Amino acid sequence: MNDAKILSDLIAMSRELGKPENDYVILGEGNTSAKVDDNFFYVKASGKYLRDSDENTFLKVKLPEAVAILDKGQLNDDQIKAELANACADTSNPLRPSIETTFHAYLLSLPGVNFIGHTHATAVNAVTCSNSAEALVSGRVCPDEIVYCGIEPIFMEYSDPGLQLGRQIRKKVIEYSQRNGCRPKVILVRNHGIIAIGANAIEVEAITAMYCKTCRILAGAAHFGGVHFMAQCDVDRIYTRPDEDQRKRQFAVPE
Repeated sequence: MNDAKILSDLIAMSRELGKPENDYVILGEGNTSAKVDDNFFYVKASGKYLRDSDENTFLKVKLPEAVAILDKGQLNDDQIKAELANACADTSNPLRPSIETTFHAYLLSLPGVNFIGHTHATAVNAVTCSNSAEALVSGRVCPDEIVYCGIEPIFMEYSDPGLQLGRQIRKKVIEYSQRNGCRPKVILVRNHGIIAIGANAIEVEAITAMYCKTCRILAGAAHFGGVHFMAQCDVDRIYTRPDEDQRKRQFAVPE
């Protein structure tokens, strides 16, 4: 895809995630991004509303420079802002990239990842803000969750948004990949929200919608006597079934 098509898809995805009826974000919550190539990506500017996304909502950022910030030691808030500003392709733009740009950069540097959607969905936070959050998300509840959201989500404790969160996400993704032999599709941050990781914009929308459905199922099951998780052998079977693999292929990036 060319630069204009990527930005157009990012705008459409961001508007979809920002629709009030979805209850994923309100006001200036959440942020989104899309990879242009190995050198650049677009990320939402700080304070912008996802529902009102347009060409002026996003900043073009240098991908390697943004990833490198994760290894620059202990930086204070002003230093982090300066590093992010210096990573922008157009340093004269008065807008500033989201404080969470570093985790977007890291995730977009992974093979097969081209779009990211981070929201504070009410259904998800009803789970992540509960005392039982880790137990509730420890198993899978239905086949569609597995097909669209992966074999398991990453669940992590709250980290200060920004550099600290970016470093913790990198650590958790490396551990996940070593354990499962694949990258995650969903990252859950306690008391914060959900990060959907996709090959394209449509996949990010589908992951976000499906995991919100999953959290509503979890909430209902917990109310009606507790969650009955699928057996791990059934989870593994669904994840590797040829017919289910066909459904996953709908998100393949066209040549």
